[in-house]
Amino acid sequence: MRSSSPLLATLLLAFALPGHAADLTAQLTQFFKARDPQHAAGMTVVVRTPKEQWPTCEAPELQLPGNSRQWGNISISTNCAQNRRFLQVQVQVTGQYLVANRQVARGTALDPNDFRMETGRLDELPPRALFDNNSVTDAIALRDIAPGQPVTASMLRQPWRVKAGQNVMVVASGNGFNASSEGRALNNASAAQMVRVRMGNGQVVSGRVDADGNILISL
Repeated sequence: MRSSSPLLATLLLAFALPGHAADLTAQLTQFFKARDPQHAAGMTVVVRTPKEQWPTCEAPELQLPGNSRQWGNISISTNCAQNRRFLQVQVQVTGQYLVANRQVARGTALDPNDFRMETGRLDELPPRALFDNNSVTDAIALRDIAPGQPVTASMLRQPWRVKAGQNVMVVASGNGFNASSEGRALNNASAAQMVRVRMGNGQVVSGRVDADGNILISL
């Protein structure tokens, strides 16, 4: 009778694994969906680590490193009563992303009609892919973009709102304080970017460009 105990334990473990596997996968899926509610509907989590290396408790503590990527292949820490293990998972996300409608030449001023939305795997896209056409209005192409190619933020820039050598108005504000003075921009900058300005007295200050081309400084 004793000799059958190891066999019985093995069989019980084998029958228990599918339920545990389903529970762990569900926990991981819930974890990642809570982390990214915007794409939760199109999200699937696949555990790549072999089941025999999974945590043994029913509800392990899940934790990601601070620099973890949003989707794709991710290493996640699981902790069961100080017994820490790392699982390799693939977070698959299906959604819409921006692609070029036509051949776009470098230096072209872009229009939203130059692009369209496609549906596919977001986790397989290049870094900084765009998921709407808000960023392309009036933008400038920094490289050639082929028809159907996913568009990334590194492929374009916003038009210069301020150019080097241009006279600009610097507006400094603080607690109950507001003052403005003219200076000369030392670098090109788009709206919301930082620019360095040489003031009339020779002092160089840095501020953020607003939509009107003024340079805002908070004191």
